[in-house]
Amino acid sequence: MAGTSDKSRSEFVRDDHAADAPTSSHDLLLGSFDPSKLHPMAGIEDKLDYLLLDDEKTSDLPGAGTAIPSRGWSDDLCYGTGTMYLSGLALGGVWGLREGARKPLAVSNARLRINSILNSITRRGTFIGNSAGCLALVYNAFNSSIDHFRGRHDTYGSMAAGALTGALYKSTAGVKPALTAATVIAGCAGAWSWIKTKI
Repeated sequence: MAGTSDKSRSEFVRDDHAADAPTSSHDLLLGSFDPSKLHPMAGIEDKLDYLLLDDEKTSDLPGAGTAIPSRGWSDDLCYGTGTMYLSGLALGGVWGLREGARKPLAVSNARLRINSILNSITRRGTFIGNSAGCLALVYNAFNSSIDHFRGRHDTYGSMAAGALTGALYKSTAGVKPALTAATVIAGCAGAWSWIKTKI
């Protein structure tokens, strides 16, 4: 008798658990699942006003749509300065490598030669890199200001920015070096601006 009651009790417990278990494919696939119970904002996709971010919006100045699109003065300032600085480091490093390899030494020693090359690379690389970065920083500031006041971006504005940059860069050396630097940098800026429109 006791064995029979234990058996019926275990069957009752098994039947109770079976009643809670999912019994249909609809329940197994969570067809009756309410997403709002998971997160309070889960069911409001029809009522959302999406934010429109202008991160990819390019400059709307006339003449700014060249082969290298610009997103504004801050974009030009960061990319222009960084590119010129790294290019100057690379160019100065090659110059320093060549200079250090050709420098005559009192004693022919591999360690002295490596030391001479590394000293030349760090001296020339940092000088050219810092100079190019400063020039690019000032040029982009002038160029963005000129574009803003004129209301357009073109080769003439770039050349004017280059002339002002060169004159400011060599202003402490005298009038003739300042004019020479202004001419050279204005020519480089004009050539770069023209190349961007033709690519």
